[in-house]
Amino acid sequence: MKSSLTDNTSSMIDEKEQPLIHVDNAVKRFGRVAAVNGVDLRVDPGETLTIFGPNGAGKTTLLRMIAGLTQPTSGQIMIDSFPLDTHHDEVRGLLGYISHQSLVYDQLTARENLLFFAELYRVADSCGVAEKLLGDVGLTSRADDIVKTFSRGMKQRLSIARALVHSPTIVLLDEPFTGLDQHAADMLMKTLSRLSSEGRTVVMITHNLDVGIDMSSRVAIQVAGKISFDSPTDGLNHSEFRDLYFKTVGEAHY
Repeated sequence: MKSSLTDNTSSMIDEKEQPLIHVDNAVKRFGRVAAVNGVDLRVDPGETLTIFGPNGAGKTTLLRMIAGLTQPTSGQIMIDSFPLDTHHDEVRGLLGYISHQSLVYDQLTARENLLFFAELYRVADSCGVAEKLLGDVGLTSRADDIVKTFSRGMKQRLSIARALVHSPTIVLLDEPFTGLDQHAADMLMKTLSRLSSEGRTVVMITHNLDVGIDMSSRVAIQVAGKISFDSPTDGLNHSEFRDLYFKTVGEAHY
């Protein structure tokens, strides 16, 4: 009996410590260039991680690998304990991906876009979900307008709704503030806060250091394809982090 209890306790601990996202020595090469070069990363359930870094650091490539949109040259990515390369169908519904490209259909209305993606993910009450999301991103009044008439900011807001239509456990955001006016940026920050309060796991790339720190429970710096800094934001001083960031980026380029 004692042995069984010990085994069960050990199993519970292992399960608790299992990260939702596990990147294990991931490398992605384009010819001779290693855009991602041996990245190890663990993201636990409910964490909000922001990855900073200069252009060309490999951040987008890393996020696309986590999203299953491109395969690593070597290494492995696990989502909820599933190897992503062999269990893509099992993890697809766990992921919501938002890039600086809207990834919505210009020839459809906003509502039609959301209903299309809801059907793709077999969402129950797709009409109700679409209506709520349109309200959440401030597009109710434009719900039946063709998307090609939308501004850049409006398309990005619709893209956020698209990524959330199936209520994903993990939300991946690649520079989501790009092209947003202040109103849309404020709306996005409220959405991120809500996702965090709901216990979603969020990984975001942004160049805005202050916003990234404020919206996250953890931050990392990626330079030259590697994660060179990784820390909780609790007690992190903005000014000191800014100095560290520019020092880290500067050292990587000289």
